[in-house]
Amino acid sequence: MFKKILIANRGEIACRVIKTARRMGIATVAVYSDADARAPFVKMADEAVHIGPPPASESYLIADKIIAACKQTGAEAVHPGYGFLSERTSFAEALEKEGIAFIGPPVGAIAAMGDKIESKKLAMKAGVNVVPGYVGEIDDTDHAVRISNEIGYPVMMKASAGGGGKGMRLAFSETDVREGFESVKREGLNSFGDDRVFIEKFIEDPRHIEIQILGDKHGNILYLNERECSIQRRHQKVVEEAPSPFVTPKMRKAMGEQCVALARAVDYHSAGTVELIVSGADKTGESFYFLEMNTRLQVEHPVTEAITGIDLVEQMIRVAYGEKLQYTQDDIKIDGWAIENRVYAEDPYRGFLPSTGRLSRYQPPVEGWTDDGAENGRRGVEGIRVDDGVYEGGEVSMFYDPMIAKLITWGETRDEAADKQIAALDMFEIEGLGHNIDFVSAIMQHPRFRSGELTTGFIAEEYPEGFNGAAASDELMHKIAAIAGFIATARADRARRIDGQLAEPLDPPGSWRVTIDSHAFDVELSEDGLFVDGEPVELAMEYAPGDKLVVAEMGDETLGVKIESRSTGFRMTTRGAIHQVEVLPASIAHLATHMIAKIPPDLSKFLICPMPGLLVSLNVAEGDRVEAGQPLAVIEAMKMENILRAEKSGTIVKINAKAGDSLAVDAVILELE
Repeated sequence: MFKKILIANRGEIACRVIKTARRMGIATVAVYSDADARAPFVKMADEAVHIGPPPASESYLIADKIIAACKQTGAEAVHPGYGFLSERTSFAEALEKEGIAFIGPPVGAIAAMGDKIESKKLAMKAGVNVVPGYVGEIDDTDHAVRISNEIGYPVMMKASAGGGGKGMRLAFSETDVREGFESVKREGLNSFGDDRVFIEKFIEDPRHIEIQILGDKHGNILYLNERECSIQRRHQKVVEEAPSPFVTPKMRKAMGEQCVALARAVDYHSAGTVELIVSGADKTGESFYFLEMNTRLQVEHPVTEAITGIDLVEQMIRVAYGEKLQYTQDDIKIDGWAIENRVYAEDPYRGFLPSTGRLSRYQPPVEGWTDDGAENGRRGVEGIRVDDGVYEGGEVSMFYDPMIAKLITWGETRDEAADKQIAALDMFEIEGLGHNIDFVSAIMQHPRFRSGELTTGFIAEEYPEGFNGAAASDELMHKIAAIAGFIATARADRARRIDGQLAEPLDPPGSWRVTIDSHAFDVELSEDGLFVDGEPVELAMEYAPGDKLVVAEMGDETLGVKIESRSTGFRMTTRGAIHQVEVLPASIAHLATHMIAKIPPDLSKFLICPMPGLLVSLNVAEGDRVEAGQPLAVIEAMKMENILRAEKSGTIVKINAKAGDSLAVDAVILELE
């Protein structure tokens, strides 16, 4: 076996590869940019080599620097992770010339599948179903419009070398094509160095199903069941699960065999994933089409590991060394159910805008249970796994992907895995930047998700007006009120015990008026117990002033609640929503009605930058008349372009920025009359 391998990647996937290599007794080498000098993966590796400034184009994407690091450290092989150089044929070829093993597929397979146009042609030859579309190069926007009109709307425009949701636009009309074609080309060029675009028919009510492939250098190729990846936002996967609630054993066999045939057509070895689009309207499951093949490890690989018991990173390393697979197709089983949620640095309460910055607090849930059910005072959730590459005090940089962590849960059933997701998400503590924990928790609770009726339009259809938090039941509101009353009593008791805070004979108040999002509750805490609106509540919890997370046992349920103090109460977050909680002593609560509400200022006349980013283009000038909904500017953040539109009609009276400027969040770009 290899003695030492280098990981040509960063973040959570670098940590993931190091963990398996360490278990196999293989030494590891990390490479890092200036931005990652203190990152966990650098500390975890046995050796680390600095390779340049933060931009990936000056560090992680420079093959010569990776090869030089291999020579410097004596690394015999390179694991590329995903993204960066993982699907660059030139990189795999350069390693081969230097006698360094590539822990991935053969160069020919990467080349064939890396070009979406050529891969569709190969899939057709291999007998794989393909989506109708134009498989060729497109000259310009007018050509794209003609093709789209011939195919019939809706159509999907895709960068030929694209991936990870970048370089994709859905068009329902000629206007959409004209507005989006150049953006797709730019995103393809900026992210992948290739501005070619192809267009195909958009399958309506689609499900995104993918088949995990694993092959060795001796001609053995297996499919390791499927993953359901239909819940996406802007073509970026948010939730993945294995198996799929839609796929039957018959469908699984048909899909798997076609995907193996495609892999065999390009002499594939190592781990790879064939992505399929399936018409949700066809309950027979026969209408599935080839989308693309990713010739690398997928972000969502842990859910496959959870239901098969196979460590995909270990198998990739063994295959690269030349070993035969120790499994046959009959050995591949499905044990239970696994779900993965991606925790992103984005603010769902502000239209999912990217949120870069420093993690002033980062405490993920504890994996599994320790002997006494706690680790450093924190509760564990049995059957969970957290893959991350960040640390408290570290920064989520604008230079890289905004993913903070991946939360994977396993259960005997799909509902059990989803319930564990909800419980574990409540245990996450993240401060300093926006994150999507409430949003993915809301998805886990959503009746449509629980039913398994998923399509790639799930988020757009279920949250058409954006996300404002998961709906809270009356039962949950009563529980939050009880916890708020308990905490308020504990804080008042502490104040009473500090000399000078309260006169001595006074007891801490135990009667409270708790108002949660405008719903009022009377909470009474006395020797007789805890009561909400006169009804007894069973509650067991510990609280000390300053605690940011409390774990309350309420009957058969354990509820994790994050707490931030406010002048007259708390900001309490649990079960996928933030609740503004006002807590006042019952004796003075009636006086609150006399307080004058603060009216927020009208900001609709400003075009405000919603995120830190680069102003790619400004489409108007001072004096121009604009209409509501008209595109005004394009901001690039996290390698994605975002079109900013006018909120109302008016005349541009002042412009404060120009194309090429780097803007901070909430910077005023222009002002309307």
